[in-house]
Amino acid sequence: MLAPLLIGLVAGQRAMTPLAVLAAAARRGALPTSVPGVRLLSVPLVATGAMALAGGEMAGDKMRTAPDRTVAAGLLARSMTAAFAGAVLAEPGRRAEGAAIAVAAAIGGSFLGLAIRKRAIARFGQTRTGLVEDAAVAALARAIVSRKT
Repeated sequence: MLAPLLIGLVAGQRAMTPLAVLAAAARRGALPTSVPGVRLLSVPLVATGAMALAGGEMAGDKMRTAPDRTVAAGLLARSMTAAFAGAVLAEPGRRAEGAAIAVAAAIGGSFLGLAIRKRAIARFGQTRTGLVEDAAVAALARAIVSRKT
């Protein structure tokens, strides 16, 4: 259940990144189609939309007016994408457990990530820390999904 835990941590930092990475894997036919929603992610328009939303979220994160990731709407979005990604990456028969683990990791990771990011912003600035965080989150998400598929 390591993959659901880790993808939950990813969702805690960037809500849309798990969907974008799963969409890329779905387009390659690398995900189990028995999980509801996976076939939809493989549709080119949906996959492109997931990737665009992830890119938009990363760009918006650099804005000074961006809300904290721990606001209610942000936590809801992170929980939803984490639940889906955790279920997809869990072993068959343990999908509900994978979803629950991912949601818990996303919520906890959101608060931890925000605390770390605020310290980094004070030292290095918002844009630089955001770019580093984006790179780390994207690399981790790709590694998690590629290891599972």
